[in-house]
Amino acid sequence: MNTVSMLIIAAVAATAIVLILGLRSMGRGGQYDKEHAEKFMWERVGLQALVIVLLVVAYYLLEA
Repeated sequence: MNTVSMLIIAAVAATAIVLILGLRSMGRGGQYDKEHAEKFMWERVGLQALVIVLLVVAYYLLEA
């Protein structure tokens, strides 16, 4: 397994963890959710963007 594949797996795992934390925050509700919901959302969006970039890099490395 090459480095890019390992980075993709790590980024997908991190995205899943942040998603679970966001769902847990939403489940708790109240002030905690108001303080953390947007933070978790932006972290998840950023990680998803990272995964897409890594997938594009992996695709071009396989084509070369």
